Amino acid sequence: MRTPPRFDRGHTDDLMTYLAASPSPYHAVANAAERLEKAGFRQVSETDAWDGSLGGKYVLRGGAIIAWYVPEGAEPHTPFRIVGAHTDSPNLRVKPRPDSGAHGWRQVAVEIYGGPLLNSWLDRDLGLAGRLSLRDGTNRLVNIDRPLLRVPQLAIHLDRSVSSEGLKLDKQRHLQPVWGLGDDVRDGDLIAFLEQELGLASGEVTGWDLMTHSVEPPAYLGRDKELLAGPRMDNLLSVHAATAALAAVATSGDGPSYIPVLAAFDHEENGSQSDTGADGPLLGGVLERSVFSRGGSYEDRARAFAATICLSSDTGHAVHPNYAERHDPTHHPRADAGPLLKVNVNNRYATDGSGRAVFAAACEKSGVPYQTFVSNNSMPCGTTIGPITAARHGIQTVDIGVAILSMHSARELCGAKDPYLLANALAAFLEG
Repeated sequence: MRTPPRFDRGHTDDLMTYLAASPSPYHAVANAAERLEKAGFRQVSETDAWDGSLGGKYVLRGGAIIAWYVPEGAEPHTPFRIVGAHTDSPNLRVKPRPDSGAHGWRQVAVEIYGGPLLNSWLDRDLGLAGRLSLRDGTNRLVNIDRPLLRVPQLAIHLDRSVSSEGLKLDKQRHLQPVWGLGDDVRDGDLIAFLEQELGLASGEVTGWDLMTHSVEPPAYLGRDKELLAGPRMDNLLSVHAATAALAAVATSGDGPSYIPVLAAFDHEENGSQSDTGADGPLLGGVLERSVFSRGGSYEDRARAFAATICLSSDTGHAVHPNYAERHDPTHHPRADAGPLLKVNVNNRYATDGSGRAVFAAACEKSGVPYQTFVSNNSMPCGTTIGPITAARHGIQTVDIGVAILSMHSARELCGAKDPYLLANALAAFLEG
């Protein structure tokens, strides 16, 4: 029997709010936690002893969040249903010695994070956001969400070949943004500016994880506003959908037959190998502690993991109208036609036939259509946290996501319906 849809156009409106408020992974998890708190979840510390109480809980670590809901009647060996996603996006990140400049221009030294479409960061008004570490051991989020930085493109008069031969950017020389005028570049200027913005004392900031972001807000696009343009959809679109789905399942009043979990990791865009990445021990440790805190044994843990299923939700490629030949000729995913089931026989995606059946059942239950994506054989296939999660924890994993254009651009594009279609499918999956 088809479940009435939980999410509609209002979900996409809320996604736009979430994207604008989440310019860094640290903001993304803080905003997800705030939404879960409203649904009755509470934060637990990794350094405290955990009890086996029912209800929703979550752990924050850096730019990652793991949240789960223990329903009434759950046993120590009750399996989990996990939606995995990632909070980071390719961008320009501030170097340890950020203050630089030349020829009367003051600049900020940046390093390339992940694999951004570099040209999309040119001539775009940029803000600065991230996390500041203070002398007393605490952290503060910072978000300068106004035009502060800009990477100016070279005028065509000084590079006549750019139109015929294409733009060629040197990552070191050509992507350092400007933020003022003057020859008196001094170490500490940028951090002093941020301290002033946050009302902190001089010298209080001793560490930082800072990144640039486009200050242009998300927007509906097109004649009928059927498209959504915005930053960081890869992969905050999935984080937002999974957060909404978990909150809906936890507050539905119908006890799910599994323990639903949100696992949103950092550092997917550069390999996931960190204490907050999918290739680290965070997810496994949280799930094990959940089993043990409810009186479970290692045998219960093994039984729970053996029946656990994870949907790795990440954006995928919609067929590009100007480059259709780059796609597989029999697989042309379209915007607003439902989420993608992502397949690669070389295990760049973790989906197999039995995983396909699990996702198909969730889509059928929620009344959501879905599509299948596979790469053109002549094109290298990207990958996700899916294979990492499957291999590290020994749990069945299925790769899915929403079809977008301009992946890894400073501003990406999707159908306006697809975010809430994904959220409805995820809620059905988490219920079991």
